[in-house]
Amino acid sequence: MVRAKRRPNKKSQTKKSILTLKERLAQKRKAKEEFKKLITLAVICFFFSLVIGLPIALTVNINAGLLVIFVIPSLIVSFSYPRQALWFFLIYMPFSGTVTYWIGGGNALFQISKDVFYLPALIALVIECGRRKKPLIIAKELIPTFLVLLLFSLMTLLIVNGGQQFTLPYCDSLSEYDRFLRAPDGTLLVNPVTNIAIKTPCKEGVPLLQGILGLKVLVGYVPLIFCAYYLIEDKQKLVFLGRLLVVLAIICCILGIIQYLMLFKGICAGTREAVGENLFKASLEAKCFVGGSLLYSPEQGQIRLPGTFVSPWHWAWFLIANSFITFTVAFSDPSFIWRTAGLGSLALVFINAVICGQRIALAFVPVAVIISLILTGQLANLKRFIPAAIGLALIIGIAVANNPAIVEQRVDSLVERWNVAPPHLFIERQFEFSINQQRGILGRGLGKATNSTRSFGPTVLVETYHPKLLYEIGYLGLLTFMIFVSHLAIVAFKSYRSVKIPSIRSFGSSFWVFILIITYFPYWYPLDTDPVAVYYWLFAGVLLKLPSIERQEQKKWELESDREAQSSRKRTPKKWRRHPLNI
Repeated sequence: MVRAKRRPNKKSQTKKSILTLKERLAQKRKAKEEFKKLITLAVICFFFSLVIGLPIALTVNINAGLLVIFVIPSLIVSFSYPRQALWFFLIYMPFSGTVTYWIGGGNALFQISKDVFYLPALIALVIECGRRKKPLIIAKELIPTFLVLLLFSLMTLLIVNGGQQFTLPYCDSLSEYDRFLRAPDGTLLVNPVTNIAIKTPCKEGVPLLQGILGLKVLVGYVPLIFCAYYLIEDKQKLVFLGRLLVVLAIICCILGIIQYLMLFKGICAGTREAVGENLFKASLEAKCFVGGSLLYSPEQGQIRLPGTFVSPWHWAWFLIANSFITFTVAFSDPSFIWRTAGLGSLALVFINAVICGQRIALAFVPVAVIISLILTGQLANLKRFIPAAIGLALIIGIAVANNPAIVEQRVDSLVERWNVAPPHLFIERQFEFSINQQRGILGRGLGKATNSTRSFGPTVLVETYHPKLLYEIGYLGLLTFMIFVSHLAIVAFKSYRSVKIPSIRSFGSSFWVFILIITYFPYWYPLDTDPVAVYYWLFAGVLLKLPSIERQEQKKWELESDREAQSSRKRTPKKWRRHPLNI
């Protein structure tokens, strides 16, 4: 009996043939240099943290000292390792609410702590591209529309916010008589629409700083398009991005379920012991296990859970965003195990959408999945869709069967809310309010309706995104913003549609559907909210990168086919190479 010869591993054989002794030595030297760099950075970070952070912790505030000790090393390391910092930025973001309120004590600086990883990484990538002569402008066709948006935003910042800062008196400095506008005879001037006395224009807080932070909220994450383009370098990184986000979704959803169970079993009181109107308001004092402010008064039918985020609204939009992401991995990942993980995480998203108490999550998560099935073309892939649908229905069915009253209560709450305040009428009233508040073509000022800027001055509650933009930057500002994001959606569509490799194109189609829906979604303000404000621009950069990834894959296939052809010619005897059977 003749034993079959063991075939050598192609990958190891290829690596040995490609890497020479000189190249292997160069790799070892590079590894040693990286290790030395890491040790040097660790020493520098420790020194600065000890010299600056420790005195602040001892003299000013221990939380301020901890913040400095956290910020300085993060800035240094993020600048030195920009790509790793961006990955950590994506990992940290879903837990930033928990860090803010359980470690930072609600300090406003902790609310922007995630930018400690993002901004240095952005600067480092810009410097790297300049040094290596790589393009800084990823999509040149987007420059005109973005510059127009930026121009009108800066005009609002300088003219409106700047005018409020430097020309208006402080409201506290006005006497009781001067707090309202008056006619020459001393009578109060009344708004003919609202029949309310018109207040004298004055300023509270710091309008200019409020406008700068409002500008950061509006366009601060647009550079993530650039970051994503250089972060997702190949197909492996693209697949890794989807898998990482699925793992984060699984962890956060499990923590959200634990939070609900702790409230349900009475381990956390929630707002059950509150009195009066506090029974119906989310409160930081009621926080439980993870996240920030929550509302849990089941006797009054009021449940609003924050998950790992700062508020229930943020958690709802995390679930909505992950309905797209988990769907992408469940149908597009090349590995069966990860497709199954994507399906399981999608089921966890459904369960949390029910128990969190947020009506928008309960209504929109299933709608998002249905829209994704239709627009991505996955509905036609019945062989993959039917088992996935059966598995998802089975998991959700078991969860519903164990808690039928919860599902019924949530559905009744959604229907009741819809009947009391139909979304289209609610949005219409929001637009009417913003239109009535206009005082010129540039709006009332950046940040004036943005919740995160209230530390620099009072803000107005406008509960939908497009009326909020109209209030802040006026008609022209809203128009330029919609032109820019519409242009971005068109450019991203053309980019992903040019891709022919099915696995890459499948990722692109799901990401583009997410961008399309968020671009025109009229309810609330997702582009001001984590994680949608991050994922939107990140996925846009990924979509613009897809044609480059496809070209890389095609080159790999060509190299592999050439190697296989060469190896087959070497194995075939010379006298048989032209034989008809070998052609």
